Amino acid sequence: MRGLWPPFLVIIIVSFMFVSAVYCASLLHLERAFPLNNHGLELHQLRARDRLRHARLLQGFVGGVVDFSVQGSSDPYLVGVTGTSETLLYFTKVKLGSPPREFNVQIDTGSDVLWVCCNSCNNCPRTSGLGIQLTFFDSSSSSTAGQVRCSDPICTSAVQTTATQCSSQTDQCSYTFQYGDGSGTSGYYVSDTLYFDAILGQSLIDNSSALIVFGCSAYQSGDLTKTDKAVDGIFGFGQGELSVISQLSTRGITPRVFSHCLKGDGSGGGILVLGEILEPGIVYSPLVPSQPHYNLNLQSIAVNGQLLPIDPAAFATSNSQGTIVDSGTTLAYLVAEAYDPFVSAVNAIVSPSVTPMTSKGNQCYLVSTSVSQMFPLASFNFAGGASMVLKPEDYLIPFGSSEGGSAMWCIGFQKVQGVTILGDLVLKDKIFVYDLVRQRIGWANYDCSLSVNVSVTSSKDFINAGQLSVSSSSRDIMLFELLPLTVMVFLMHILLLEFQFL
Repeated sequence: MRGLWPPFLVIIIVSFMFVSAVYCASLLHLERAFPLNNHGLELHQLRARDRLRHARLLQGFVGGVVDFSVQGSSDPYLVGVTGTSETLLYFTKVKLGSPPREFNVQIDTGSDVLWVCCNSCNNCPRTSGLGIQLTFFDSSSSSTAGQVRCSDPICTSAVQTTATQCSSQTDQCSYTFQYGDGSGTSGYYVSDTLYFDAILGQSLIDNSSALIVFGCSAYQSGDLTKTDKAVDGIFGFGQGELSVISQLSTRGITPRVFSHCLKGDGSGGGILVLGEILEPGIVYSPLVPSQPHYNLNLQSIAVNGQLLPIDPAAFATSNSQGTIVDSGTTLAYLVAEAYDPFVSAVNAIVSPSVTPMTSKGNQCYLVSTSVSQMFPLASFNFAGGASMVLKPEDYLIPFGSSEGGSAMWCIGFQKVQGVTILGDLVLKDKIFVYDLVRQRIGWANYDCSLSVNVSVTSSKDFINAGQLSVSSSSRDIMLFELLPLTVMVFLMHILLLEFQFL
């Protein structure tokens, strides 16, 4: 009998490892800060806002499945934007510390680090025009908070940028992030518990948690000090090792992929998932390697099925040009070599039926009927044979009605030099999947008010996510599903004790 125990024990251990290899998933809810409908803002104000954003991007700003609630909007008018500051788009909530406290943080695919305001922060807003209560992180009131010391590998890692510093007096690993518009934040890294609702198999497990490293902002300057659209911090979704995506996936808690679906109408919101949304219509294009942002290889543009006369070299990726997918940009920006042919093609198709006009330097049209009936489809064609089909509402912005009942619509694309940036004007109402393992981005048109299917294991199990509610019955089911795992752990313990005495 003694010879039979080791193989049996190996089987138990392997089975246990297989069961525990299932990824968790979490869900976040998005809210919208503003929709693309006219409430008084001019395009030049939106461009000014995005210019500040792009200065950050070009500087290389540092920075199972989890479902986050999404708030905010692609509409820059919803919250009464009147200035040219770094305006808020979509944001979500995260729970940090013990006991957990909730923080509203902007969703930012252009930076890596999650940071929130410290309770001792200087120049940090104390109120918000978004109607939310601002929260400040206090490490002394959290029983699980820890200091990241200078000797910590996170602080000394070669992957960190020059923004990471070290204070010999406090032995704290600190940072300074500078924005291109002159605003910025500085603070120090802390480790503490992040709470989330995880999906394991077909079940939702409440109050899952993981220890992560994030920034505690002690000082802010410039537009970050303004109160009109203030939130508690920024949630960076870049590829760096300090991003939450990288931290959780490195420990096998979530897959190294995240997805979002941003609502473009109504009150906004949407779905944000640390995991892979699965939809039959998703097409993928490979990421350009070794880039600090999510760069794709745009190859051509077609209007009404006709390719535009654009030299592909205009889209080639380099230090000063390329095509970036950025959820933090309001509009969309086309290099001049593509913008001019695009507008000319649209004008040629709609001019017999609408009245082209120029309003404050923008190409606009007086339209007496639905734009979807009058304006052509556009197609952005990327490497790998992936096309992004844009409806008229994906490249036009409404600017109210004029005399006679006609509505004025303007081209939302802006002419720039160097870098093409696809912002929320074209990202909204689509599923976007950022697959960092396979180094690709996928997308598909979708009604983001609906729930989505998410892969929670490598075998492509599905769960309906996005509009989750947990009933007592579902919790009971979850306990029954976890029971075999508990029995297996107990059996393993008994067998190990038995094996010692054989």
